[in-house]
Amino acid sequence: MIPRLDAKKLAEGDAQSLAALREAAVGVGFATVHNTDLSAARVQEVIETYRAFFRQPETAKRALDMARTGSNRGWGAAGSEQVDPDANPDYKQFFDIGYQLPEGHALATKIFYAPNQWPDDPAFRRVISDYYADAITVCKGLLRAIATAIGADAAHFDRAFDTPMALLRGNYYPARPDWAGAKDFGIATHTDYGCLTLLATDGSPGLEVRKRGGGWIPLSAPPGDFIINFGEMLEFWTDGAVKATPHRVVGGMAERISVPMFFNPTYDTNVAPKGGDEEMLAGDHLSARFRATYVHLQDKT
Repeated sequence: MIPRLDAKKLAEGDAQSLAALREAAVGVGFATVHNTDLSAARVQEVIETYRAFFRQPETAKRALDMARTGSNRGWGAAGSEQVDPDANPDYKQFFDIGYQLPEGHALATKIFYAPNQWPDDPAFRRVISDYYADAITVCKGLLRAIATAIGADAAHFDRAFDTPMALLRGNYYPARPDWAGAKDFGIATHTDYGCLTLLATDGSPGLEVRKRGGGWIPLSAPPGDFIINFGEMLEFWTDGAVKATPHRVVGGMAERISVPMFFNPTYDTNVAPKGGDEEMLAGDHLSARFRATYVHLQDKT
């Protein structure tokens, strides 16, 4: 069962809510969260802003194409990512922005802090950048609840997220194409690479979560409710106290918009399991996973 959690109760330390979060973290790996500071109307505005962008002709998006710019900011065409090497490249489109550091900052040259690429539309930039900032605040609060739920101090993760590698993505999944076969997905089976994912959707079906014993659980949430799940990095950083769960989007009869915030720590955070001599920088882990996923980066290695 995937629990539905109240963000305000989590922030207040409600024991029943924290127990349900812990069960999700060590069990199915997913939960839904409501009663955050991001309203349904706010999320709907973001979804429709992305929808209008994606429905433009491809020629209007090409200037922001990651395959041309070499960045991990801007627009990705269908087929730009391949999360599963045994499946075909994903047929979704997407648009990414990330955290901006001041010029001269020691980490400013890292790809995860690259300059954002924006369409020539001030309203798009305003809506998406404002949502980005507020989604970071929501994620920080949820991480404090996760820390408490697994028996750590609430502030356990705080300092690691001062300059987070936080990536906000708008995903556009078209109706499943007529040509799609057994190896074609909106996004193929994968686990998220980082720590915490805060996912807003338009409520359309498509997302499926793998059960621990096999099989799939369909999962959707209306605007204003968020789906959260935990990534590979948080699993090994917490010595397995939190579990990353495989999931996929098969695609359905109608288009689908989703907006994940991939919330990850500062680049030089050591996320290796405690108790050993190994060092694993958060940025190095994400770099390796990105090189294996982005088709335009695969071509360069």
